[in-house]
Amino acid sequence: MKSREDISYAKQMPVLFLGHGNPMNGIEENEFVEGFREIRKKIPKPKAVLCVSAHWETKGTFITAMDKPKTIHDFFGFPEELYQVQYPASGNQILVKEVVDLVTKTKVSLDYDWGLDHGCWVVLKRMFPDADVPVVQMSLDYSKPAQFHYDLAKELSTLREKDVLIVGSGNMVHNLGLLAWDNLDSGFGYDWAIEASDRMKKFIAKNDHQQLIDYKSQGMAFDLAIPTPEHYLPLLYVLALKEADEEITFFNDKPVAGSLTMTSLKIEH
Repeated sequence: MKSREDISYAKQMPVLFLGHGNPMNGIEENEFVEGFREIRKKIPKPKAVLCVSAHWETKGTFITAMDKPKTIHDFFGFPEELYQVQYPASGNQILVKEVVDLVTKTKVSLDYDWGLDHGCWVVLKRMFPDADVPVVQMSLDYSKPAQFHYDLAKELSTLREKDVLIVGSGNMVHNLGLLAWDNLDSGFGYDWAIEASDRMKKFIAKNDHQQLIDYKSQGMAFDLAIPTPEHYLPLLYVLALKEADEEITFFNDKPVAGSLTMTSLKIEH
């Protein structure tokens, strides 16, 4: 039997980008939920999770610093059952201090008011249903360009050697304004959504991160896929942490309702 030291991923935790999609993924059973469960089986159990979610935008960079972050139901018009869901993961003061100390690109301020929003708990609930892994969220500074976020993420790389799972939660293609309400099934994507998704995956596969950082220069398909950046930026946090010899695995790689993609990815040695 191999010891922990003999396992390739033991020295460095994988990194995940998770397409979180509809908040109903927090209570429904579907292929994407199963994808989150399956990816959990393929990674070691972390000591803590650092999550960058599309749903926490701030002026400046903040990190949740409370011992017991609340479960935030930051959505409207869903069944009452979804609002009753609680995800009682603890915080982690050690991880908070490490993030504050590691990041030199900007000041990381402590936050005691936020908690775990649905971009975070909807996916983590499926991966760690017992809420037995501490979770810390870091916000997205909406005033900063894509390059800032990519560079900031690189400063977090040593956390992977301390059994911290870094998760970016968003959607690579996310345009709710053009959602096909008459075709909500998975598998349907507009031509521009498929084009944008395919090009994004090609850039990712080639490690051509600069093209993805310069997403505003990629033409109409990208403009439609990323009308606002908050769901896209968590992808850049994850890609910034990829090392040259690491492999990428795509999963949940399907469009939904025309203008969304659930594409997720795992990066590991």
